[in-house]
Amino acid sequence: MNRIVTFSVAAFIALMLLSSTVFVVDQKRFAIVFALGEVREVISQPGIHFKLPPPLQNVMFLDKRILTIDTPDADRFITAEKKNILVDAFVKWRIIDPRLYYVSFNGEENRARDRLNQIVKAALNDEITKRTVREVISGERGKVMEAIVDKVVAEAKQIGVGIVDVRLKRVEYVEQINTSVYERMKAERTRVANELRSTGAAESEKIRADADRQRTVILAEAFRDAEKIKGEGDAKASEIYAGAFGKNPEFYKFYRSLEAYRTTFKNKGDVMVLDPGSEFFKYFRSPGGAAAAAAAPAKK
Repeated sequence: MNRIVTFSVAAFIALMLLSSTVFVVDQKRFAIVFALGEVREVISQPGIHFKLPPPLQNVMFLDKRILTIDTPDADRFITAEKKNILVDAFVKWRIIDPRLYYVSFNGEENRARDRLNQIVKAALNDEITKRTVREVISGERGKVMEAIVDKVVAEAKQIGVGIVDVRLKRVEYVEQINTSVYERMKAERTRVANELRSTGAAESEKIRADADRQRTVILAEAFRDAEKIKGEGDAKASEIYAGAFGKNPEFYKFYRSLEAYRTTFKNKGDVMVLDPGSEFFKYFRSPGGAAAAAAAPAKK
């Protein structure tokens, strides 16, 4: 019985010792093997590995995936024109040298995050203080990001960290500057609107003057053509009258008298004081006119 108990205890101790010498590294982690407190080996390949039982050797695991630093609050920076802006950035990073990373931070991820935040803020400050607000926001944003990434990558490499990406999520003015910028933009838009209105009014006057000129020219040309046509009509009428007068002078006189009667008696309220025996009424007295008057004594 004692032999069975002794064997069981020995087997349990052996199993415990064996389990303490075996560890598994998956594809998402690095493994650092320590021998009496010193780094002996860094394992990056996944699989089953062996070590000496504690306290002779110990294992620490580090995350090899891409990690993110995304602070909830924006940081304030001063531009070259002494204006405050708020910048909110995020960083994608990973461990590229587990040994150096452990030496730098003792394997603590929070300390690494704090250090990376300091590096990014210093790089942002160096670049933003050399540029104006317009350059940071739009004009040279690409150059700003390139310079920031270069500085962050160089410093992060010294602590065993690789930078995958650095991006600016938000760049905006502080509240006091937002008001002044709005007023400046409003004044600029007002100036542009007034300038457009002035240009439009000038163009309107120009178009109106040109239209008036064209109207005057068209009316003058129309009056000229009308007078010309009227003159030609009058000449043609005179020619016709002259021809008619040459063929039958008495008929011409009769027709012209009728025209005179029509014009004279057009308004019923007109009063005329004339001698009834005047020449004007000869066709009233004798429809045949002078020919009828000449023929009358002969009949008697």
